Amino acid sequence: MNREDFPALNDGVIYFDNSATTLKPKCVIDKMNDYYSNYSSNIHRGEYNFAIRTNSEYDGAREIVKNFINAKSSNEVVFTSGSTDSLNRIAFGFFKNILEEGDEVILNKGEHASLVLPYLVMQNEMGIKCVFAPLDKKYELTIDSILNSITNKTKVIALSYITNVIGDVRDIETLSKICEEKNIYLVVDASQAVSHIEVDVQKINPSFLAFSGHKMLGPTGVGVLYGKEELLREMKPLMYGGGMNQFFEEDGSFELKDIPTRLEAGTPPIAEVIGLGEACSYLMKVGVNNIHNHELELKKYLIDNLSKIDNVILYNDSLNSGILVFNLDKVFGQDTAIYLNHYNIAVRAGNHCSKMLKDDMNIKNTCRVSLHMYNTLEDCDKLIDALRNSKDIFKIVL
Repeated sequence: MNREDFPALNDGVIYFDNSATTLKPKCVIDKMNDYYSNYSSNIHRGEYNFAIRTNSEYDGAREIVKNFINAKSSNEVVFTSGSTDSLNRIAFGFFKNILEEGDEVILNKGEHASLVLPYLVMQNEMGIKCVFAPLDKKYELTIDSILNSITNKTKVIALSYITNVIGDVRDIETLSKICEEKNIYLVVDASQAVSHIEVDVQKINPSFLAFSGHKMLGPTGVGVLYGKEELLREMKPLMYGGGMNQFFEEDGSFELKDIPTRLEAGTPPIAEVIGLGEACSYLMKVGVNNIHNHELELKKYLIDNLSKIDNVILYNDSLNSGILVFNLDKVFGQDTAIYLNHYNIAVRAGNHCSKMLKDDMNIKNTCRVSLHMYNTLEDCDKLIDALRNSKDIFKIVL
C-alpha cells in the first residue's frame, strides 16, 4: 500500500521493524522541512508573520490529533516527547499525588518497560503494590485474568492496547466499563495501536492514553498524552518554565495557564508536532482499518509458510495484529537478525523492552517481524526464502 510515498524504501530495504519505529511518508518529511525552510520560529511568542503561521500550524496539529483519536476537546491532547514521557507524566504527575501505601496497580508481564517501571519505582518509594495479572498459555492477557486480579485495593489498571511482542489486542472497551463500575483508573499505552487499528477514546473511554509519533509514520521526539479534561486539570506539571505560566513574582506567588499549555513548559518540538499532525492526516486518508486488514493478510501468509520450515519456531500465531515473533532453532536471535540483514531484511532481535515476558516464554531473546502498510507479499517471500535457506547461517554470520 502506497509504497511510493516512502523514500526510505528506494534502496530496496525490506523493513520489518515497524513496532520499533515506522518509516516516514514524504508528506511528513516535506511538512517538517517546510517549517524549517520557510517559517521557523517559536510558538505563542511573536506577532510577526513567521510566528503567526507557526502558531496556526502547531495549534492546528493539536486539532488534527484530537480528531484522529476522537477526543472531546483539544484540551485533552498534551504534546510530549513520546510515550515514555507521557506514561511517566501520568504516573508521577498524577498517580503519585493520589495513591497511598497499600494501593494496588494491576500490570502484566507482557508490557513495555515504559509502562511498568514508573509503578515499580512508586512501589519501592511509596509502598504501593504492583500486581501482575497472569498471561494465558498464548502469553495473552484476558479480561478474566484482570477480573481475578482486582481487589478492593485496586486503584489503577495500566496496560497496552496492543503489546509490542506478542501483539495481542486487548478488549479496552470492556475493561473500561469494568473500571468505571469499580472506580478504577485505566491507563492505556496505545503506541502499537494508533496506526494499525481505530483508536476512539470516547468509545474505549480510558482515563489516560499515550502514544508516540515515530511508531505511527511520524517523527521521533514527539508523542501524545491524552487525558480526560477533569483529570488533566488535577495533573501536576513535572517541568516548569516559559510558556506555561501567567505570572510569577518575587514573593513566591505564581499562576499557571490552563491545560494543555500548563503541561507543555518551554519550547516544544515544533517541527515534530507539525509532522505528527501531518502523519495523523495521512493515516486518516489511508484508513487505519485498511492498514489493519492488509497486515493481517500478510501475517497469515507468513504463518502459513514459516510453519512449514522445520527449524523456524513461531511463538505467536493469533491473527489479531501484524506482529510475529519467531526464532531459528538453536540460533541466538541477534545472529538471525544479522543473517537476515545480509539479505537487506530488517527485523528486531532481543527482548523488545519487555524483560519480564521471559518468565512466561522461558526464552530471553526472539526475532520480531512487525508489519505495516508498505510491506508486501514479495517482502514476505524474501523473508521466507532466507529462513528456508538458513541452514548455512553461520557461514554468513561468522
